[in-house]
Amino acid sequence: MRPQGTQYRYDILRTLLRQYRRKAKFSQAELARRLSRPQSFVSKYESGERRLDLIEIAQICDALGQSLADFVAAFEEASE
Repeated sequence: MRPQGTQYRYDILRTLLRQYRRKAKFSQAELARRLSRPQSFVSKYESGERRLDLIEIAQICDALGQSLADFVAAFEEASE
């Protein structure tokens, strides 16, 4: 049985966000530019230094050309 704590699930979220960015072949700087944010914004949430809210996750998915629904489905699958 996998651990289901908040930190464990947040680690999955961060990993998926990084994987989606890399799949889109974006550097952190390119994604940040598309989000009109500094590169450190992407670096901080990927490293776990900063948490994201749902609106920010939706904006990231949009910038990566992914639907939020598909991202959430992938998150749920990875969390099982």
